[in-house]
Amino acid sequence: MSDADNFFRRAEAILDRLERFIPAHTPTDLTDGIAWRWRKHGDVGRLHRIDRFNPITLDDLQHIDHQKQELIRNTRQFLRGLPANNALLWGPRGTGKSSLIKALFNRYCEQGLKLIEVERQELVDLPEIVEQLHGEEGKFIVFCDDLSFDEKDSTYRALKVVLDGSVLSTPDNLIIYATSNRRHLVPERLNDNLDAQHVDGEIHQSEAVEEKISLSERFGLWLSFHPFNQNNFLSIVDHWIEHFNVLNADKTSVRRAALQWAMLHGSRSGRSAYQFAKDWAGRSALNNIE
Repeated sequence: MSDADNFFRRAEAILDRLERFIPAHTPTDLTDGIAWRWRKHGDVGRLHRIDRFNPITLDDLQHIDHQKQELIRNTRQFLRGLPANNALLWGPRGTGKSSLIKALFNRYCEQGLKLIEVERQELVDLPEIVEQLHGEEGKFIVFCDDLSFDEKDSTYRALKVVLDGSVLSTPDNLIIYATSNRRHLVPERLNDNLDAQHVDGEIHQSEAVEEKISLSERFGLWLSFHPFNQNNFLSIVDHWIEHFNVLNADKTSVRRAALQWAMLHGSRSGRSAYQFAKDWAGRSALNNIE
């Protein structure tokens, strides 16, 4: 046997062994399901179907009526094949950003709306995901939750390309809805403005600032969320107490305990109101059993 034959024989044996550890890439059947999550095994990414959904509804979301109306309108345009914008929902934690997207999906999934959840660290694969969705039936929301990037994080460049930065156009059956605690998705520091220049009476931002702002500006629809005041927080508590079917609850006692809960947790958010109501309902049920 020649040296060349021996080399190719050994190479084929090595490849055979490697194939046992590398999963075969098979396209996901996107007609079998309505929601998927992008997951990677080693260097291979794949869409995994989601079968259990958060049951949140639009009616469960209180005191964000403007944000609901705007995102509903944008989504209806998208479903009807009309022009619609990618959306960035930003604001403090627990104010309903992610819940609004989930509730919207629950409302419109029967009308052909589908969802792909992509975590921040997997955004580098976004162009590959978009390519898989091209030509598929249905309308897809690519859901990126709780986005934030530091100064040295380059994964946001993949998001910029898909939003509006590539020669290739994004498919018409895809829209991106993202949430973030930061308006511009990246930290805004005082020293970013030190390089700003005054030219003919106008302020020209530094390249660092322009680079940071350029990502959020690629979202056509911005929806801002704000902390709830005390009255709104308590009305959200009332909603969830009723949702959990707590009977004969003393309203004064519930509200006093809810405010104490909010002080302890340092937040009068919708999430905090839900967690309190869940705790109160569980305590009440346990007392009745015992």
